[in-house]
Amino acid sequence: MNIRTVKAMRYVTPLREGGSLPAIVEGDDDGLYVLKFRGAGQGVKALIAELLAGEIGRVLGLPVPEIVLVELDADLARTEPDPEIQELIKASDGLNLALDYLPGSIMFDTLIQTPDSALASKIVWFDALVANVDRTPRNANMLLWHKELWLIDHGAAFFYQHNWNAFAGNAKNPFRQVKDHILLPFAGEIEQADTELAAQLTPAILRQLVELVPGDWFDEAHEQRKVYLEFLTNRLESEREFVREAIDARTALHV
Repeated sequence: MNIRTVKAMRYVTPLREGGSLPAIVEGDDDGLYVLKFRGAGQGVKALIAELLAGEIGRVLGLPVPEIVLVELDADLARTEPDPEIQELIKASDGLNLALDYLPGSIMFDTLIQTPDSALASKIVWFDALVANVDRTPRNANMLLWHKELWLIDHGAAFFYQHNWNAFAGNAKNPFRQVKDHILLPFAGEIEQADTELAAQLTPAILRQLVELVPGDWFDEAHEQRKVYLEFLTNRLESEREFVREAIDARTALHV
C-alpha cells in the first residue's frame, strides 16, 4: 500500500467555498489536484484526517478520488498577487495533501439523484467509523461526476483528535452525530454493510494505513501513530457502538 507524491508546479485557482481555502494546482505529472494546505487554519490534523479517512474509504471500495502527497515550494507564492494566498503558500512549504480534481463535477443532491440503499449504508457506516461530522444536508461533501457519486473532504473526520488526551479513549464512542448524516434516510442495510466492511479492515491493513501518514505531520511520530492505530483497532472490535447508534438513528426517522 502506497501513496504517490507529486510536486506542485503551478497554482491554478483558489476554491473559496472551502473554509480552509483549498486550491486547484497543477502537478509535475501534468495532473490537476485539489490541494489542502498544511498551513491553513485547521492545521495538519485536518490533513491527517483527510489522508486516513480517505484511504480507508478507498480500501473499502468507496468512491473517493485518488489522494496524493504534494511537495509545495514557498517560492510559488511570488507569482500570486493575493496576499492571503501568498501567506498560505509560504506557511505550507513542504509536504501537503491533495485529491484528484474531478473537472465538471457538481455538488451531489439527493433531490436530483437518490443513492441506492447498499451504497448509502456503506457510506453511513464509513463516516460513523471515522467520526466524520461533515456529511450533512448543509454540507454534503459529495460530488456527482459522470453520473456517479464521489466522496470528498474528510478533514473533519476523527474530530476526537482535537482533544488529544481523550482521543484513544473515545474509540468506543457511539458517534451520535450520525443522526444528521445526509444519507441516513436511504441507508437501509447498515447491518449488512457492517458485516462486509469491518472484515476488510484487518489489523495489518490498519497498520499499513496509519503508516501512510508522513512522519513530519506528527509531533512525535512513533507515539502518535500508535494512538491512531489504537483508536481504529478498538473502534472495530465486536459490539461496535457506532453501528448500533446508526441503526437506532435511522429507525428513529420512521417513528
